[in-house]
Amino acid sequence: MTGFASVSHELAGDTVNITVKSVNHRFLDVALKVPQALAPLDARVRAIVNQRLTRGRVELQIGAEVTSPPEREVVIDERLLDQVAAALESVRARGVVSGALTPSDLLRLPQVLEIRTRAADPSAGVPAALASLVELTLTEAIDALIGMRETEGRYIGADIEARLGVIRGYVDTLERAAAEGQAQLDARLRERIAELPPDIQADPAAIAQEVVRFVARSDVDEEIVRLRSHLDHWHRLASGPEPCGRKLDFLVQEMNREVNTIGSKVEGAQATEVVIAAKAELERIKEQVQNVE
Repeated sequence: MTGFASVSHELAGDTVNITVKSVNHRFLDVALKVPQALAPLDARVRAIVNQRLTRGRVELQIGAEVTSPPEREVVIDERLLDQVAAALESVRARGVVSGALTPSDLLRLPQVLEIRTRAADPSAGVPAALASLVELTLTEAIDALIGMRETEGRYIGADIEARLGVIRGYVDTLERAAAEGQAQLDARLRERIAELPPDIQADPAAIAQEVVRFVARSDVDEEIVRLRSHLDHWHRLASGPEPCGRKLDFLVQEMNREVNTIGSKVEGAQATEVVIAAKAELERIKEQVQNVE
């Protein structure tokens, strides 16, 4: 799930820069950093990320340089203008000045007329051309990020596949060791029963039935079958087109549970050693699966 990409695009003097990086995370967690002018695009940006990625801590930063001239507006202080007009009317009545206020007079009056940049309207949205430029740049950045993640994924996949091959070998070994352990347990029980004094020996058929029942407690055929089923299921998930990281995480827990059960039931020192080795491999696989989307 780790990756990094940085993409920049320019159109009609406007430039958009997008940097995106991702690290491991149990779910998809998107952190956006966008300038105020592009805040209306927040929901659209998140939707695009959610469509393309399903897992990982994703940090996305958008920068924009807009070179088009800003909108301007003319503002007249009506109250101040009324006061100026009233003052001039008084002076005009005394014959000091004559005539009405002209546009040229207004331009020379300080603070009455002002030309300023129009304040951004948060509800006005982002110009369509700039929004399209952001979406194009974002799509390419995510493409590059996915490409980097896929490259890492191939190495992780090869490592996990090799470890699963080791697990398959351990399953075969456990199957043989379990059968040998059951046979040895059966033989030991029958030898000890044969050594008992004749006066405390019970019905031979009943004893034989109890021996079989006791030995059956160490049978691990069901666990072996489920382990092999999990391994086959893993291969189908990993080779499929859909994201499978969380499913594989669950599957490795199930395999670990089966190995623990085998360890508690199987007879013989050799089987115990194999169980320990299998659990160690499963722990390594579990660590690697945290990197898989």
